[in-house]
Amino acid sequence: MKLVPLALALIVTALPLASQAQQSGVAADEQVVLKQVLNDKRAVFANNLGLEDSESRAFWPIYDEYEGKAKKLDDRFLALLDNYANKYDSLTDADAAAMLKEKMAIEKDRAALKQTYTKKVAKVLPAKKALRYAQIETRVETLLRSQLYSIIPLAN
Repeated sequence: MKLVPLALALIVTALPLASQAQQSGVAADEQVVLKQVLNDKRAVFANNLGLEDSESRAFWPIYDEYEGKAKKLDDRFLALLDNYANKYDSLTDADAAAMLKEKMAIEKDRAALKQTYTKKVAKVLPAKKALRYAQIETRVETLLRSQLYSIIPLAN
């Protein structure tokens, strides 16, 4: 399956970002890494959806809009990660409560965004391709998130 090697490439690309966030805060290089991840992710979809020309014309604007909104959530997550890294050694209960609240809000917003855009994709693609889109999105997101979360140290 083409998805596995490409998804693994996404993880490898994302690792420096999480490592950097842990060590010195999130720097400007994050944008370069995120752009590469998004380009690789786009290739995963292009290689696995098998879109016809008319399907491509309908799908890619929706995909680009979704990714633009998802990037805003990624930026919130990176800001949260940066805040956590900066306060790791002096984390208070108040800091932790605020971070937990933001983490849960980001997850809720991400789920809502995914629901909204999966419905939009389902309106422009045949059902099997829409399902494949949802499966790929879930797999890539799960791989990336699990890799990132696995290298973030637990709170003291």
